[in-house]
Amino acid sequence: QGPFEESCLPASVAVHKPWIETSYHGVITENNDTVILDPPLVALDKDAPVPYAGEICAFKIHGQEMPFEAVVLNKTSGEGRLRARSPIDCELQKEYTFIIQAYDCGAGPSGTNWKKSHKAVVHIQVKDVNEFAPTFKETSYKATVTEGKIYDSVLQVEAIDEDCSPQYSQICNYEIVTTDVPFAIDRNGNIRNTEKLSYDKQRQYEIMVTAFDCGQKRATEDVLVRVEVKPVCKPGWQDWNKRIEYKPGSGSIPLFPSIHLETCDGPVSSIQTTIQLQTNYIGKGCDRETYSEKSLQKLCGASSGAIDLLPTPSAATNWTAGLLIDSNDMIFKFEGKQGAKIPDGIVPKNLTDQFTITMWMKHGPSPGLRAEKETILCNSDKTEMNRHHYALYVHNCRLVFLLRKDFDQADTFRPAEFHWKLDQICDKEWHYYVVNVEFPVVTLYMDGTTYEPYLVTNDWPIHPSHIAMQLTVGACWQGGEVSKPRFAQFFHGSLASLTIRPGKIESQKVISCLQACKEGLDINSLESLGQGLKYHFNPSQSVLVIEGDDIVNINQALQKVSYINSRQFPTSGIRRLKVSSKVQCFGEDVCISIPDIDAYVMVFQAKEPKITISGMDHFARPAAQFEQERGVILLPDIRIVSTVTKMEHPPDLKETEERVHKPVTLEEMHHNLDFCDILVIGAELDPTHECLELDRTELQGKHLDATNSTAGYSIYGVDTMRNYAQVLRQLRYRNWHTSSIFDRKFRIKCSELNGRYTSNEFNLEVSLRHREPTICEAVLYIMFSTNSQQLHQSCYVMHFPSILLNRKAGIMAIAYFRELMEVCYLFIIYLFTYLFLRYYLINILSDI
Repeated sequence: QGPFEESCLPASVAVHKPWIETSYHGVITENNDTVILDPPLVALDKDAPVPYAGEICAFKIHGQEMPFEAVVLNKTSGEGRLRARSPIDCELQKEYTFIIQAYDCGAGPSGTNWKKSHKAVVHIQVKDVNEFAPTFKETSYKATVTEGKIYDSVLQVEAIDEDCSPQYSQICNYEIVTTDVPFAIDRNGNIRNTEKLSYDKQRQYEIMVTAFDCGQKRATEDVLVRVEVKPVCKPGWQDWNKRIEYKPGSGSIPLFPSIHLETCDGPVSSIQTTIQLQTNYIGKGCDRETYSEKSLQKLCGASSGAIDLLPTPSAATNWTAGLLIDSNDMIFKFEGKQGAKIPDGIVPKNLTDQFTITMWMKHGPSPGLRAEKETILCNSDKTEMNRHHYALYVHNCRLVFLLRKDFDQADTFRPAEFHWKLDQICDKEWHYYVVNVEFPVVTLYMDGTTYEPYLVTNDWPIHPSHIAMQLTVGACWQGGEVSKPRFAQFFHGSLASLTIRPGKIESQKVISCLQACKEGLDINSLESLGQGLKYHFNPSQSVLVIEGDDIVNINQALQKVSYINSRQFPTSGIRRLKVSSKVQCFGEDVCISIPDIDAYVMVFQAKEPKITISGMDHFARPAAQFEQERGVILLPDIRIVSTVTKMEHPPDLKETEERVHKPVTLEEMHHNLDFCDILVIGAELDPTHECLELDRTELQGKHLDATNSTAGYSIYGVDTMRNYAQVLRQLRYRNWHTSSIFDRKFRIKCSELNGRYTSNEFNLEVSLRHREPTICEAVLYIMFSTNSQQLHQSCYVMHFPSILLNRKAGIMAIAYFRELMEVCYLFIIYLFTYLFLRYYLINILSDI
């Protein structure tokens, strides 16, 4: 059949199939419905222009649930369009492939006998839109670096993007947001440090980092990167504070509660650590109770009879008046040109075979190339000769005690010089020395430790003579064989509490008590220390040595080392601490060097007490009572209290003006006293007819003693305020010749810590009443009295005439008051008349 035959067919019959391309490539942007095809979607039919048979009525897509549809735009031209039936999401599917066919319109409007084209393949790519921002894989990053190194990469951060295309899903750039930090970041997220980091300068850095995708969309949230700087491993103690604060009354506080030793994994076999509390600049070497030597000896239970050779200067002890003195701690300083003569009778002329010398001494190396003897204590001939009978001196950093016995028919050598060579004698620090003499044995105690003499020199006994002897301190007296008697062999250093006790030697217990510190080092929970540890304290507990082979046990032991100060009123200021360590490794002597720790304890100022004495300050008694055997009690109601200002917290600067006008809150506190003096004001007591007396039995069971003189009475010793008040209430005044005196005035003053804290001066006036006062004199006193408090004391009214007589002490005053008494009688008559009439009128009126 040829073309002719075809042309002869009916016009409405579709002879040819529609024709389309065999493949199409399309692109659609996500979230859009238009597909751009290449080539365009066009179907051709050779039946055209025959109606229906030559027209294109449809495009059909073959595929499972394809989100696309094809529509015919022009039936005649066969132009069509491919579009999305629903939103396309590139993140769900990037490409689509399906089959499409074109259909003609067939034989007529009903679409019968339609013909379809061959199958064409359609491949569609989804074009991405940059809708997602980068997000980091981690919520934060952390890295640790060692100081002093430059790293190529400290750590790497990583961000991701949920977009589907390479352009928008890839991270093209990272950026550090935080400014002024020594770090940089590259496009791959690697962070590096731009300079060497220092642990001491900054231990941790916190930086914020952001990310950008290749479409320059920034991350929604930046990420935090922490970089910790680790110090270069250096052996030494870690986690300790340089300053440790101590408040008075805190008891014991740990010095290094978190300390531990870093050995950098060295093969340690043993560790020795020494902790030293340096208090040599405080008083006599540490924070001791600064009571007088007599009070301390009584507290420590020392036997009586000790003679203080360096007492506080006073009228009775004036030989120390010319010496340099530190009044707070009773320290005497000798500069190589001072000496003091002890008056005759203070110390017995001949000491027995048993006696004790005690002292605190601070001494440095002797000045000059050729050191001379430096005399501490010397008993030599006063005139004619220069024999030294006994002496204690320093020579070339040796302590020497000289004791020459008197001739007693035994003309033989005897021990005469005892030498001790100790480093402490010239270390410029305070030490406590006790020389116990039990002839021919002499023992030295230094800081509580016993030392035997390394050298004993014998000598002949001294032949007896009638030459008087001179006892001196700080130098030796040369009384003979010189042109002019003078001091020689001067001492350079400081002395305190120098005493001599004839006929008795001190026990080890008393010696330890006298030199004991109130502050020092301590270890809490000794029973909890690990096995294999050794520890040792020096006598004053200012040095502690700990040894062990286990680092963990050493750490735990050092964490338990504490500072303790049992003084109620400690000296404020700094106590320096030094910790030194020696580490030994296997097979080596010292393998690791551990730097020393230099720290300090800051002791705060204690609240200062205010000691107040109160009681009746004025009374009168008939003269006959003073003449009785027991006299009159002076202070029957005396009361001694101590208060401190109570503050809940330190005042702020803003509150200063407000607090000035607020009342001060006082809180009563309990502590000891060490002496109370009752001094006579005015003329001293005349021992021929008056005295102050105290029954000595009142002192029994207390740490108290007493002395009296014509100037007054002194009670001393470390004891409670209650015991002091009890004793003072028993003090009596006697006068068995009262006609020559009208009144006596006394002043009472008490002290704590050898005068560091003193009470008010409580004045007492005692009047001797030689006759009973008249009623008029009593009324006059009431009329002229300006002190309402005195009106409540009946005894004040009764002794008023005596007070006036004593105060005026003149004939004119007596005449004046006699005239007043006459007026007073008239006043009394008028007064009784008024009262009688008033009573009479009231009764009459009431009857009416």
